[in-house]
Amino acid sequence: MARLPRAEAAGWPHLVRQQAHDGGVWLRDDQDRVAALADLKEAALAQRVRIHAYALERTQLWLLVTPDDDAALGRFMQAFGRRYVGAFNRRHGRSGTLWAGRYRAVIVDPARTLLDAMALVERHDPAAGNEVLASSRAHHLGQGTDAIVADHAAYWALGNTPFDRHLAWRHRLEQGLGAARVRELETAVRTGWALLSADDALALGQQIGRRLVPAKRGRPKRRIRSDPNL
Repeated sequence: MARLPRAEAAGWPHLVRQQAHDGGVWLRDDQDRVAALADLKEAALAQRVRIHAYALERTQLWLLVTPDDDAALGRFMQAFGRRYVGAFNRRHGRSGTLWAGRYRAVIVDPARTLLDAMALVERHDPAAGNEVLASSRAHHLGQGTDAIVADHAAYWALGNTPFDRHLAWRHRLEQGLGAARVRELETAVRTGWALLSADDALALGQQIGRRLVPAKRGRPKRRIRSDPNL
């Protein structure tokens, strides 16, 4: 069965995950962390991708981004990977890829889903075994300004002042997403099925030439022809 191509569309936010190969780590120390942040910033600027949120964990990378054209996300991930992996291998005396296959991405609804996706990226859950070495969380809580981050309009809508937005975001993170919502988001990233309304999924799918939601299971209903003589 042919592998389903990733659905990527200009101007729409995408939740992205890239995992390290064989459960390994792609960040070993602080120097790796600094290099990864610099490479993300450079690749995003060069390939016209806006990073709304990120989390660098030892075993995986989470991003919430909006590409400015349909091919920008792929170029961005390729440019980042080529630069970072090459330098990582030279520094640590290794060869080969760092990644467990291709990155995963899903288009999310900017009004209904984006803030949940952002909370997923910026969550800190020691129980999940995710050691976060760097993230955009501090930026959105007002603990510093992060040059990598381009805040999404949905975040700006949380309040009229920076203080209001920081406070609202703190409350949102403290409230949490709930296990069911986390599973829904993670499943969507893994499968690539968009988190959009039915109308948006249909219209955008026709635009990019790729189904964005799974087809309904079962056989189509059989049409019963009416007898013109009755």
